[in-house]
Amino acid sequence: MRAGPRDASVSPSDPLPRASVRRYGLPRAARLLKAGDFAALRGNSRRLSVRHFLAEYSPNDQSTCRLGQAVSRRVSKRAVDRNRIKRLVRESYRLVRCELPHLDILLIARSSAVKTPSADLREDLAALWKKLSALKAAASTGTMRG
Repeated sequence: MRAGPRDASVSPSDPLPRASVRRYGLPRAARLLKAGDFAALRGNSRRLSVRHFLAEYSPNDQSTCRLGQAVSRRVSKRAVDRNRIKRLVRESYRLVRCELPHLDILLIARSSAVKTPSADLREDLAALWKKLSALKAAASTGTMRG
């Protein structure tokens, strides 16, 4: 007999309240899932880059930021390498998504990401999220042209 779904593994003695567990989750609404969403983003987007990643972004009319990932076989033939990169991106995004403006973001990994240690990739992603967060601040002060 199969047990029911767990309640986010939160015990009464857990220092994080339920609201923070939900805040740092990664629901389906926070991801780009449909091919049409990816195509629309590729059609009209701006670009930001860091050493190992390229981000294409565009404002959305959703209530949250959404992330799509592209880690192709051109980056690495080995699925284990591609999955490691995607896991690192997902985890990094999950922790900062509440601080990002309402954008659709397509994150494309470069082939240099395969040989790079995870700590360096995390630093690279932190720099990228910081650049994207600056867009939110610039938009609110009215200093950026649209």
